[in-house]
Amino acid sequence: MSDYISGKKNIIVTGGAGFIGSHLCEHLLRENNHVICIDNFSTSHPRNIEGLSANPDFQFLRLDINQPFELESFKELAAFKIPFQGVQEIYHLACPMSIKNFDQFKVQTLLSNSLGNYYVLEAAVKYRAKILLASSSVVYGSRTEDHKIFHEEDTGCVSHLTPRGCYDEGRRFSETMFETYRQVHGLDTKIARVFRTYGPRMPLFDAQLIPDFILNALDNKDLVIYGSENFTTSLCHVNDIVDGLVRVMKAPEGLGPVNLGSDLDIKMVEVAEMIIKMTGSSSKIKFDKGLLFLTELGLPDLVKAKSLGWLPLTRLEDGLRKTVEYTKANKILLTTLE
Repeated sequence: MSDYISGKKNIIVTGGAGFIGSHLCEHLLRENNHVICIDNFSTSHPRNIEGLSANPDFQFLRLDINQPFELESFKELAAFKIPFQGVQEIYHLACPMSIKNFDQFKVQTLLSNSLGNYYVLEAAVKYRAKILLASSSVVYGSRTEDHKIFHEEDTGCVSHLTPRGCYDEGRRFSETMFETYRQVHGLDTKIARVFRTYGPRMPLFDAQLIPDFILNALDNKDLVIYGSENFTTSLCHVNDIVDGLVRVMKAPEGLGPVNLGSDLDIKMVEVAEMIIKMTGSSSKIKFDKGLLFLTELGLPDLVKAKSLGWLPLTRLEDGLRKTVEYTKANKILLTTLE
């Protein structure tokens, strides 16, 4: 028998209409929870959650977390009995994330990594909710020849005055805020450092590589890699990342940051070749100059994640095939709505 008034947990997902957030909302609904999805669509899209709107356990609030908010003021949440039951868990994913349009969202990124954290953490204090920060592998800084596998105890090195400092240093400051709230308010805070992720619903035409590879392959256009033929990265399917986030949330207090991602290095040329083969395309692979926000990142040490029973289980071939199938099925809709 549940201790909750409604029989279900009330869970907030900020950034819930985003690529990872929308998959997380679906997962939490399958686990029989009430899910409150908060997003302002700055770098996400309504279509990511349109299939959830009919579910009575799901409620979307179009909010900017950089502004104060009071959940009790939203009549649409009446069925969740917030004044009596409160909120049990908060997954904090909200932060603008765009590769090609990074400059457009610099101030919003700065605010999300400070003021936005503040309002969400204050909500956690109010409801004594467990709260998880979806941080990023960028906190470790760049990989080097002699240091490409990062352990959670590594302090990392980030240049805070570069054009991408608002995100890189912002993610580090976000972790500092969560840890400080744990120390001061006794909150059960969790930090998941998410490495490069792929799968259905990735943003299109944003140099995310895989979705653009697929669209171009379907049209027999060139597949463009922003970097050299030696550009390597790790790739973890979104379903595995969501499973990891949920496991981190359920973990005992005081675990500290946890890496989530694939520890296998792969050349983007090989990924492009796989997609060309899967789609039966006549596309060619081309190279262009690198982009500020598309860099080679390190690989995660997964010892701590494995202690939670987590491993990335989706083979790259299987994950790419699912992503290709999704893009094929939604190609006309996806390209006309952008």
